[in-house]
Amino acid sequence: MVQTAAEIIYLSRIPLFMVRVIAVSNPRLAQAFVDYMATQGITLEVHNTGEAAEIWLADDGRLEQVQHELQQFMIDPLNRRYQAASWQTGTTGTDMPYEHVSYLQIIRSKAGPLTLTVMVLCILVYLLMQVLGDDNVMYWLSWPQNSEQYSQLWRWVSHALLHFSLLHIIFNLLWWWYLGGPMEKRLGAGKLFVLAVVSAFFSGWAQSLFSGALFGGLSGVVYALMGYSWLSGERAPERGLMLPRGLMVFSVLWLVAGYFDILGMSIANAAHVAGLVLGLLMAFWDTRHRASHQQ
Repeated sequence: MVQTAAEIIYLSRIPLFMVRVIAVSNPRLAQAFVDYMATQGITLEVHNTGEAAEIWLADDGRLEQVQHELQQFMIDPLNRRYQAASWQTGTTGTDMPYEHVSYLQIIRSKAGPLTLTVMVLCILVYLLMQVLGDDNVMYWLSWPQNSEQYSQLWRWVSHALLHFSLLHIIFNLLWWWYLGGPMEKRLGAGKLFVLAVVSAFFSGWAQSLFSGALFGGLSGVVYALMGYSWLSGERAPERGLMLPRGLMVFSVLWLVAGYFDILGMSIANAAHVAGLVLGLLMAFWDTRHRASHQQ
């Protein structure tokens, strides 16, 4: 997808004073959103420019509602409700060329360069651990074990790249992609970078107090993303970030289960708690002005 905008312009093949809502690179996704909005009683038009599919709205009084629905659509464009809308409106046979969407395209569509870079780094480190052994890789990337390693600044965050099983890395990278991608798309790579670095440091510091330096994983950062996304969605939904309350409850229950060793696996509980608290505090700080304005 490319830039979003609400601008009134004149084009020879588009009626005067229509509002351009967005231009997307995938015509089929554009049509899916148009079909869905038709089921909500709002008529949109798609105009294919060759480089992108532009979505236009004639009734600018409905613009705010359309933009709100668009935010939800961009978070999860392949949701079944959008596919069902195409069947309901009878436009599944649109004359727009259907573009096959691969899993790689889906991953890239929801993730920016920083999100993808961290995923690649985690995978490369995991592969190195399989080839060289966990101890050899941790020797270079683990949390500082003594004062001599304090000056090796990468150690304060590089522990987040370490994963000790296939399930461990898959679980963390799915959450990182699911939450980090939308944050980077909406708030920029800078905001995601700050949250990732700060939460990696503080969650690592908290975990080191309980287990020493031999730990690893992106879960402290993931829990920070969970807290940030959930509270941002509750306090400032227009920012485009959200985590359904059901998933937030599940995440907290998972955290509690880890403390009681119900899952029968080694879990960095302190890192999870520290990351979650930090994410909530950062979201509260970033949305404080909006809350004060509402009051």
